[in-house]
Amino acid sequence: MADARFEPVHAPPWRDWIGREERREDVVTAAPLAAWFATLDRDDAPPRAGDALPPLAHWLYFLPLAKTGELGPDGHPKRGGFLPPVPLPRRMWAGGRFEFLQPLRVGEAVTRVSRIVAVSAKRGRSGELVFVTVRHEIAGPRGLALTEEHDIVYRDLPAADAPAAQPVAAPTDETFAREIAPDSVLLFRYSALTFNGHRIHYDRTYATAVEGYPGLVVHGPLIATLLVDLLRQHVPDAALQTFEFKAIAPLFDIHRFTVCGKPDGGRRFALWARDYRGALAMQARAEIV
Repeated sequence: MADARFEPVHAPPWRDWIGREERREDVVTAAPLAAWFATLDRDDAPPRAGDALPPLAHWLYFLPLAKTGELGPDGHPKRGGFLPPVPLPRRMWAGGRFEFLQPLRVGEAVTRVSRIVAVSAKRGRSGELVFVTVRHEIAGPRGLALTEEHDIVYRDLPAADAPAAQPVAAPTDETFAREIAPDSVLLFRYSALTFNGHRIHYDRTYATAVEGYPGLVVHGPLIATLLVDLLRQHVPDAALQTFEFKAIAPLFDIHRFTVCGKPDGGRRFALWARDYRGALAMQARAEIV
């Protein structure tokens, strides 16, 4: 059933990008992983050769290394290249789905093959939206290790008279939770770890005066990582088999938020992020082995 909030628009010219592929190679080095542990306030031992990479830590590798002169005014690489050159000014991480087949390990040479599998356009209350889905397949010496489907949404800046989106109430029946203080240092460190130049995460003047946000924006992947890390702390010996998340509303550094979880039958867990007002910011599901 179609989502009543959106109406489809004509097929965009960027449909020609469907099927495009990109291949990247990297090595799972220990230093970014150690910095990731520190950023998340974890007490893990320093990573050594052969240690398994925790879920979602693959985002520390295969980083986009655009030259400074190739960046746009928002700090992202200029449009075009592998991703379609959608002209809408805001680009956000809308969600993702993962299947973990076997762990990647520190010291291994790894390969990521990325393919654009879908492009669609819709019109919502705030204007035109373009959705792009990229499928990543990451392999190590023993073969395919994980698959990821990454949903990207492009949208226009909201009009001054646009109605504010109504918040969705978050669940309050969690059995484990953690409060997060998303200060500018945390956001800067995560941006540095993932080589993310998007200025909404560290440049307060740009985020508030140009893009109209009330504060610095918390990275969607960081929120997803905190949800998975919460599950790892609650069930430390379990291996993640599948994970999916969807961004519902942005979070900002001007307020604390809470990551929450509860069992959802069998080996499944429901996870979510709740903002300071009690509104839902991200929802997720995980299944463990």
